[in-house]
Amino acid sequence: MTLTDISWLALLPGMILTVTALVVLVADLFMEGPDREGLGWLGIVGLGGAGLASALLWTADAGGFGGSYVLDRFAIFFNVIICLTGILTLLMSMDYLSSIGLESGEYYVMLLLAVLGMMVMAQANDLIVLFLGLELMSVAVYVLAGIWRPELRSSEAALKYFLLGAFASGFLLFGIALAFGTFGTTLLDPIASQLTRISAEQRPMALAAAGLLLIGFGFKVAAVPFHSWAPDVYEGAPTSVTALMAVGVKAAAFAAFARVFMYALAGLAVDWSGIVWLLAVLSMTLGNAAAIQQHNIKRMLAYSSIAHAGYLLIGLVAADTQGGAAVLYGTLAYAMMTLGAFSVVIAVGRRGEPNEQISDYAGLGFRYPFLGACMTVFMLSLGGIPLFAGFTGKFFLFSAAIEQGYVWLVVIAALNSVVSIYYYLAVLMQMYMGEGAGAVQGTTDRPYLTATLLFTSVMTILLGLFPQWVLNLATEAFRSLS
Repeated sequence: MTLTDISWLALLPGMILTVTALVVLVADLFMEGPDREGLGWLGIVGLGGAGLASALLWTADAGGFGGSYVLDRFAIFFNVIICLTGILTLLMSMDYLSSIGLESGEYYVMLLLAVLGMMVMAQANDLIVLFLGLELMSVAVYVLAGIWRPELRSSEAALKYFLLGAFASGFLLFGIALAFGTFGTTLLDPIASQLTRISAEQRPMALAAAGLLLIGFGFKVAAVPFHSWAPDVYEGAPTSVTALMAVGVKAAAFAAFARVFMYALAGLAVDWSGIVWLLAVLSMTLGNAAAIQQHNIKRMLAYSSIAHAGYLLIGLVAADTQGGAAVLYGTLAYAMMTLGAFSVVIAVGRRGEPNEQISDYAGLGFRYPFLGACMTVFMLSLGGIPLFAGFTGKFFLFSAAIEQGYVWLVVIAALNSVVSIYYYLAVLMQMYMGEGAGAVQGTTDRPYLTATLLFTSVMTILLGLFPQWVLNLATEAFRSLS
């Protein structure tokens, strides 16, 4: 292969991010203390450039390396979500890191490399390339989870995530090996075409490969029963890292999940859809049931994330264009409201006092009206209240499932959505009906955090009121898989 054979367009977003990470790594040598905030701005410029490059290539449909790495509209849609997640995480991090005494240059480098791994996963059209992207993302996030060294629970979170993550990666890699043994290739395009004429002898091994891949993806999206790591890791990691894990890692995992199962393994949908149906029900039910019992807001949001993985799995069960588009739209809606909720968690904390108990939010709505209004938007949206992005996302997912005849799945999902309102409203009741006088740092002198809260709040409302333009893009993006 010569340089002229390489598809530079497909590589462009990743190259921009790689160069940015290297520049930040070198720049860190010349910056100390508060000056390291400039590293965050370098990262934001790089992420903005990668996201913009992806968006401008919407009609390019570039691919290279024998079709193993593509930049189709499906990948571009997720690239934009992932880059936006990275930008918002950096914005909330620059205020947050100084408040907890974690002004570390390697934090910014690891975050950029994690986002790069997520983008590789979204663009991978080969199981080996997908695995490389997943490991790049995972190793960087392992480091980020434990980067708050003075905090013992941060080290505990990193260790738990690493051990369980390595175990799940083994299942995924074994699934890739079985897929290669069955189809003679790890490229998704030939796998999809071979499934139309698979022999009876090949079918058992193909199903085994699909099962092992399902376990690997199930861990990354924190679906039950592969969810046990999420509450402890979300609670122990620095809150900005928790936000990245809850949104970025899940978005990248669903990008790979959808590409592999809804495209390459679509011919086996009649076999794996029932298992995904069960995972969706378990994730929604156990996630919501456990969230009700939580007193720590980060653990509550962790179980909420598990429940939302179940909602998104409904789109995979539908296994059609409408379901795929609903997954893409739902991922964006989930990203905005979850990033916003974690931004409020950061704003409520202060040096030495994380204020992570739900009781710490007592009276917050009146003492800090801006924070109260933002948290109200995010909680109502996560609960699926109409006029917000969360409701619209669930509506599209449920509609797709009903169209395919999964009425009971939608009934269970709707009941779970009603149950979830209880623990989201519990936060609002504390804010507006509880009595509390504890001071929080809030958004005073924290302009980056204020900008994050404003952006995510406005997007959560706009996506709920005017969803059609994003849904059209999501539909167009999903159709590019075929």
